[in-house]
Formats: sequence, structure tokens, C-alpha cells
Amino acid sequence: MAEKKKAPRKGAALQKFKEDLSAGTIGAAYVFYGEESYLREYYLGELRKKLVPPGFETFNYHALEGKDLTAQILTETAEAMPMMAERTLTVVTDWDLFKLGEDQREKLIALLEDLPPYGCIVFVYDTLEYKPNRTMKKLCKALESYVEAVEFPAASSADLIPWISRRFKALGKEIDRAAAEYLIFTCGALMTGLVPEIEKIAAYAKGKTVTQADIDAVADPVLSAEVFKLSDAVLQGRHDQAASILGDLLKMQTEPIMILAALGSQLRRIWTARLALDSGRDRYWLMELWGMKSDYPAKLLLNAARRTTAEWCAQAVRRCQELDRRMKSERGVDSAGELKLLLVWLAAERS
Repeated sequence: MAEKKKAPRKGAALQKFKEDLSAGTIGAAYVFYGEESYLREYYLGELRKKLVPPGFETFNYHALEGKDLTAQILTETAEAMPMMAERTLTVVTDWDLFKLGEDQREKLIALLEDLPPYGCIVFVYDTLEYKPNRTMKKLCKALESYVEAVEFPAASSADLIPWISRRFKALGKEIDRAAAEYLIFTCGALMTGLVPEIEKIAAYAKGKTVTQADIDAVADPVLSAEVFKLSDAVLQGRHDQAASILGDLLKMQTEPIMILAALGSQLRRIWTARLALDSGRDRYWLMELWGMKSDYPAKLLLNAARRTTAEWCAQAVRRCQELDRRMKSERGVDSAGELKLLLVWLAAERS
């Protein structure tokens, strides 16, 4: 019979898992979720190393896909005895536990309440969002009692910058803090996306130390970074550059509605930065407001906001909202053309 677990302190589940992995006190069942798939896959690999002896994977490691999976199959798999090992590992990917029918839920709950001591099950939420349905009280209670939910969120800047430095060092390069922050801003804060970018930049950089120019030369920027450059070009009066950025995004077949959404979000952030300046608030207020993990984007927002007024920001956000409604509700709208007209208006009304 599986022992009931005590609920961990909020935010402590990942740390507890690391400690249990190191100490060899691995639990009977886990849910792995969160946007940082790089860390999730890393710790899945470490868990497999701990539990599954090399050469005996066929008997002790079981990978199941959520599509068409039943509680009966999972139960049979989880109850299979290990061979030449103390435990088995069963990894279930993208099985939405909260969309199971009542019969399947009951069978799953029965398994969780009587997990074999020689097994470990990991429910991995990869493409699906892990979102417990609290109306399913019995299932939620079983999950809370017998399963450790471990989130793998995007790392903070304090953790990410040393990690980036180590990755570059392993490739024979160095990077300073400013360039690392620029890399995060340009390519996003997920390790999954940063790994290939770091490899490209390290291969391209001619000098020992990676520069911002090296990053700009070969990195693939995320949409939010490109839209920030677009809005910043507008605010600096560099209309040709803003139009060029928009043109490049459209050539890459980025959906106009996605560009508009990112632009609207960016303009709202600049608006709050302008309000912060007008009311004497600092970058830490912005960081808290927008849940930023670093002050780097907050400083960029404040610099951008110094070039405009709250009135212009408010009008710009309203224009984005109006165009968003039109794109979603009207037929025959030339979305790309309307985006270009919006850009012309933003430039003409810049304060």
C-alpha cells in the first residue's frame, strides 16, 4: 500500500525532487510539467539512470503515450516486476488525467492508492497543460495524496546567466553579463531554445568573447524581441527600420494576428513604464507588475517610455485593440496591409 505523502511547501517540489534523487529516496509517482522542457528531460534522464540498469531497459523502463492509453494498460505495466533491478520506471506522456471518463478515473485512483513499491510512474505533460480540475475531487485528492507534482518553470536570470556562461565555456568561448542578458532578451529565457542558439553563436564568433554583434549575426530572435525593436524604432523616429522589421516578420510568414498581439502587449508594457515614470516608480515596480525575472527588460521599457507620453501609449493600445477586433470579426480584412497602416499611424502620431 502506498503511503500518503505530505504536501510540500509551495515552490519546493523541484528542490525536494532533486534532494530525493540525490539521496536515492525516489517517490512512487510524479507529475512533471512546466515550460522548461530542457530541465524536465534532463531530470527524466537522471531518474532513468538511477532506476534502470544499462542493458535491462526492455524489462524495467516503459514509455507510454497518452493517446489511446487506458488505466488497465497502465496498471498492468506498473505492476510488472523488475528484472535485475530494484524498481521499474514508467513514463506516461501527455495523458490528460482530467479528461478521463469516470470508469477510467476510478481505475487510476485505485492504482494510485495501491502503487507497487518496486515501481515509479511519471506523468509527463509536454504538449498538454497541467491544469487540475478541482470539480473532480476524488481524483484531485488521490493526486495530492500519492503523486508529487513537480513544475519546471523558466529559470530566473540569476540562475540562467551562470548556466549560459558555462555552456559557452564548454565550447571555448566567454560571455559577459551584459551580452548574456541580451541573449536572453533576444532568444527567450527557455534553456530548450537557448541551447542551439549558444552553439550557433559559439561557432560563429571569431573572438574569445561573444559580443552583441555575434548574437545579432546568427541568433533567431523570438517574436517579442523583434516587436520590441519595431516599437523602439518607431519611438526613435526610425520609420524605415520599423517598416523593415515588419516586412521581415511577414516574409517569414508570421501570422499578422500574432504580430498584432505581440505589438499590443509591448505597447501596454511601454504604457505602464510611462505611468511609472510619471508617478515616480522604478524598474522594480515594473518587474513585479509584469512578473519579470530580470531587470534588463524593465530598463529597456523605461528607456523606450522616456521617448513618448502616456496619451500616445493609450491611443496606440486602443488602435491595436480596434484592429484586433476587426481582424477577428470581419471577413476580407487585409491583415498585413492593416498592420502596415497601423505602423504608419504610430509613426505619424509619435509624441
